Amino acid sequence: MQFLNDERYILDLLARNRLITPTQRKFIADHKTQQGQILLRQQADRYKKAGRTGTTAPTLVDAIVAMNLELSDKKGQFLTEELIFRAIAKDRDLPFVKLDPLNLDLKIVTKTIPKTFAIKHLILPLAVKNGVLEVAVYDPDNRAALDDIERASQLKVKPYLSTKSDIRRMLQEFFGFQTSISAAEDHLAGPAVDLGNLEQYVRIASSEEAASTDHHITTAVDHLFNYAFDQRASDIHIEPKRDKSLVRLRIDGALHTVYKLPKVVHAAVISRVKSLSRLDIAEKRRPQDGRIKVDRGGKEAEIRVSTIPVAFGEKAVLRILDPDILFQNLSDIGFSDHDLAIYQGLVHAPHGIVLVTGPTGSGKSTTLYSTLKEIASPELNIVTVEDPVEMVHEEFNQIGVQPAVGVTFATILRNILRQDPDIIMIGEIRDGDTATNAIQAALTGHLVFSTLHTNDAVSSVSRLLDLGVQPFLVGSTLLGAMAQRLVRRICPHCVESYTVTPAELAAMGIEVEEAGPIELKRGAGCVKCRNTGYLGRCGVFEIFPMSDAIRQMIGSHKSEAELRKRAIRDGMTTLRQDAWHKVRSGITTVDELLRITAAE
Repeated sequence: MQFLNDERYILDLLARNRLITPTQRKFIADHKTQQGQILLRQQADRYKKAGRTGTTAPTLVDAIVAMNLELSDKKGQFLTEELIFRAIAKDRDLPFVKLDPLNLDLKIVTKTIPKTFAIKHLILPLAVKNGVLEVAVYDPDNRAALDDIERASQLKVKPYLSTKSDIRRMLQEFFGFQTSISAAEDHLAGPAVDLGNLEQYVRIASSEEAASTDHHITTAVDHLFNYAFDQRASDIHIEPKRDKSLVRLRIDGALHTVYKLPKVVHAAVISRVKSLSRLDIAEKRRPQDGRIKVDRGGKEAEIRVSTIPVAFGEKAVLRILDPDILFQNLSDIGFSDHDLAIYQGLVHAPHGIVLVTGPTGSGKSTTLYSTLKEIASPELNIVTVEDPVEMVHEEFNQIGVQPAVGVTFATILRNILRQDPDIIMIGEIRDGDTATNAIQAALTGHLVFSTLHTNDAVSSVSRLLDLGVQPFLVGSTLLGAMAQRLVRRICPHCVESYTVTPAELAAMGIEVEEAGPIELKRGAGCVKCRNTGYLGRCGVFEIFPMSDAIRQMIGSHKSEAELRKRAIRDGMTTLRQDAWHKVRSGITTVDELLRITAAE
């Protein structure tokens, strides 16, 4: 580790790679000792709070990273530990690895070398390939530790350089989770026969075992929640299989398997989740829904829990509801300037119905919550009816549907009107009664928001008519409808340009007006986006506002195709057109456009 404290070597290296300026070099030389002492005190405070003793002297690299030096050629970007270690790896002809927890195997990480040895030397096993054990190391000069691993594992060791913070975090996460799971597995170990929901053996644990197991499972579930938050997951799937339990995270719309747990701990993990969400632990035959409120570094987030019996046990899906995502500025969720102006006109109307349509997971809740947050004020009484309440917010009066006691969308709407509301949000119009009551609310001077499951905005008119609403009522109360989808954003860290011809686009079903080659963007794939080329998501919208002409056409029972044709003639941007605009703007890709829209 001596080279990490070699001032001349480190500063010369950073200067050669243009990571620091001469002024910054002098600043580092003058302040390195002071910064190191600050880091040492901070570490001592953390150790004291954790009940640990002793400290590890910070290196010169640690001190430089803590100085938050801005890169001279990239405003707003700072000199990070990763940039420094990439430069060191290149200089010393070592491969560098950016650790991605989704690419690590729990068994390889935790079963290859002892925990104390791994933490002491900051060595993280990555994979075994063709008799070679690949490991991430912070100090490549620690040859003695690598030789010990070769002797113990009987495998040749190939070191990859990585950052201290990444290695330390992965070791803590993986060993912490594995320790909890292994301890719980030991206590819960019983007969190997398990037929899931059909039949199963039950072993009664002693009170001491139960308490200990409870502790281990509690820790494991806490690890799982923290892991999901760190990876920006929107959902956690805990799925029982014949001989194991899978844990998968949905990140940017795609599911990733992150853990394969022993089957014996599955029921205990599910019971812990059900306990946290105040569900009936004993009830395993019926689907149940609940919610958990958690603290994320001083911020509240909610987790919506759904359990359902499947072939090999109970499956749980946990949807993570982050208020930073659910409550956004309308200008930040993907509207074009044209569509935003139209939508703003709809949501600030004095009365009428605004519908948001799209399949499950298309961002309807984010749009509606962001809309209500924007128009909320002390002068307005906003009431929502949801199934279930997605995110509790003090500015709204939120009601959860409870069919078991007769509280449905249709029945509660009659009572809401006696509560002097200004704005009503109905989670979903599912039947004729709900549609009729929503129409009545709009007719009596209320602004009503709701969702429908239709493929596009214009189809919402047909859907209301199918539910039994009279055409003249649709025309007089509907302000407009909006269809939406979510597309993945191109990763800004690996974006690249490429050209495509109009003929190639036409072969994919995309007709364009340009005659020559068109320059588009795509993600090449990098560690930041896990080689997917995408990072984050963005909304795609189709807004269908009512006009006098459209109202007359609805009253005259015109077809959906005719309504759509007139709306486009009046200036409606379709889902595909909006998606193409985002492709041309370098926000998303042609593949995403084809995934979420149909040919027109």
